Amino acid sequence: MAFPQSSTVHRKDLEEVAEIPSPGCRADLPLEAAPAEPLAAPRLRSILSAETVGLAKNFSGPDDLRLRDGHGRALTDLRLSVTDRCNYRCVYCRTGSEGAQFTELPIDSYLRMVRVFVSLGVEKVRLTGGEPLLRHGLLDLIREIARLRPAFSSAPLDIAITSNGHLLAAMAKDLKRAGLNRITVSMDAVDAETFSRITRIPKSFERVRDGIRAAQDAGLGTVKVNCVLLRGFNDSQIEAFAEFSRREQVIVRFIEFMPLEEGRSWSREMVVPMREILTRLSAVRPLVALPANHASETARRFTFDDGLGEIGIIAPVSEAFCGHCSRVRITSDGKLRTCLFSQSDHDLIGLMLRGATDDEMISWIRRVVQWKEARHHIGEPGFLKPSRSMVHIGG
Repeated sequence: MAFPQSSTVHRKDLEEVAEIPSPGCRADLPLEAAPAEPLAAPRLRSILSAETVGLAKNFSGPDDLRLRDGHGRALTDLRLSVTDRCNYRCVYCRTGSEGAQFTELPIDSYLRMVRVFVSLGVEKVRLTGGEPLLRHGLLDLIREIARLRPAFSSAPLDIAITSNGHLLAAMAKDLKRAGLNRITVSMDAVDAETFSRITRIPKSFERVRDGIRAAQDAGLGTVKVNCVLLRGFNDSQIEAFAEFSRREQVIVRFIEFMPLEEGRSWSREMVVPMREILTRLSAVRPLVALPANHASETARRFTFDDGLGEIGIIAPVSEAFCGHCSRVRITSDGKLRTCLFSQSDHDLIGLMLRGATDDEMISWIRRVVQWKEARHHIGEPGFLKPSRSMVHIGG
């Protein structure tokens, strides 16, 4: 089934690629003819001039080749949506009357994009959707990504997925064998009736719970469970999720509701802020703060006084964390987005289809990310909701 192409808004200030290569150039070769791994930093520096990659002529070392935005932030995390389809119709996300709206690309196209971003310093790749486990060829994509090595780090590439978990029980072992490191499961209630009311899919809770357990058995790290809280709808689940974290040995992360839903009905009154969540959790057992794993981590981390269970709180509305943002996003139809709340997409797949080489893609990407937003403006006067809803961007 074909879906309509998205419209793309381009910033007038961005330069276009100066030349489109002629037939027979490297970009016209089949993807299999490209190197299986990105070139290491010393090799990159030897073949790419400063002008080619959009850098100053006096760059002094490998780290100067890292992808950075106009605010000096290193962009090390890539969120790649591989499908716009989803088998759930969660009420805070979708209206229920609209399905997929944007196309999917061939797996080889996604792989080429990932290779280019890894060569620029991306160290974490998260596959999203829609629901990524619906995507045919997903295991092949993971296998190929797992062969890549970061350009500026000796650590292996970190490969993760965000899933609703409905298909996870049957796929967990295959995902692990393909090279997946970690999984995050979206799960907005631990009460089966509430969960089905949110997803609008009967008996969905048991499927997701079994998927979480299968992922743990397969060795997919400590599973993270994301819960988007809406006041008056599922905020009664906070204490139950604390017990779920302790009982199932998962990391529960509460996420403040953001204006990213398809129905565009967000209001600040629907947000359950971080301080309220902490107050209620502390009534279960005293909380102990945990240090951040890295500066760009989105969640504030806590455990309980006996060390059992972990809770994270992602609070973009009440406690914005944009200052250390390290993320860029690619939509299922191949558009580069510099922020969840961007007003524009940048047509990366269009560049590829016009025959751009990897070097030209690198130069174009560097120019685009110079426009990455310093922060979002949720709740401020004049705030504009993003040009796409969350499900059409990729979580």
